[in-house]
Amino acid sequence: MFNIFKKTQEAIARTRDTWFGKVTKLLEGASVSEETWQELEELLIAADVGMSTTTRLLDRVRERAKKEKAVSGPQVRVILMDEMARLLQVNTSNLPAAGPGNDGAPDPQPMVILIVGVNGSGKTTSIAKLASWFLSQNKQVLLAAADTFRAAAIDQLKIWGERVGAPVIAHQPGGDPGAVVFDALQAAQSRQTQVVIIDTAGRLHTKTNLMEELKKIHRVAGKMDASAPHQVILVLDATTGQNGLTQAKYFTEAVGVSGVFLSKLDGTAKGGIVLSIVDELKLPILYIGTGEKAEDMVPFDAKAFVEALCSP
Repeated sequence: MFNIFKKTQEAIARTRDTWFGKVTKLLEGASVSEETWQELEELLIAADVGMSTTTRLLDRVRERAKKEKAVSGPQVRVILMDEMARLLQVNTSNLPAAGPGNDGAPDPQPMVILIVGVNGSGKTTSIAKLASWFLSQNKQVLLAAADTFRAAAIDQLKIWGERVGAPVIAHQPGGDPGAVVFDALQAAQSRQTQVVIIDTAGRLHTKTNLMEELKKIHRVAGKMDASAPHQVILVLDATTGQNGLTQAKYFTEAVGVSGVFLSKLDGTAKGGIVLSIVDELKLPILYIGTGEKAEDMVPFDAKAFVEALCSP
């Protein structure tokens, strides 16, 4: 937990030092007035929590403050932190055992993870971080370069695979992504590899084409194992803020996203998007990127996140 807290704290240092630092300072006072509540609302919205999520969150905080007779700033801050942590806790017990928040059920063999997200979101780097994390858990990992529409994407994945020590199954640029996935899953079965992570295209000529390609990859994985892919993880760039919610909705409709890898969280001062994603989409944040290196990632922990964000 200490390592998760420390890395989370490092990742959200900019957010803590700016918007949420102002929230903490605001709630240092001996009493909370109506003006304080209004200023708190403005700060949360400015921190990318979003209007609707801010409204729901503060309604719960105000209701509890009234019920518990919490009138001082520090008392309200404790309630705010508790409600933020509650909001961020989404049930992940149905995810495979190798994922965070699991219920101890055995892993499927191999566990197939489909990675989706727009180009530029940090998708390939996030795949490398996931591979590195699973390798650190003594899991054998294989990467599938199913983003065949960009030669650079294949090359980039190969470079990261070599760096972290994970083999990459790839075809020629412009090839059939479904065929790459098929070959990767066959290779994983023959090698008894435990985790297969599939890269996918982030942009084609039209959204319809992209959706159909993702659905095809989903079907190919399902032919090898009816329960695959076992996770569909959306890589979302934290610096895109509220615009990222539109991306998330689009990919969720296409392939049923099971959770979010929030990349570049260390690069934004508006980390409140974490609250908005969970509240608006009812999707769990599974991992957060904490830097640029392969090891700069931690499984998301709601309590650690809120404590790192709001503790005085």
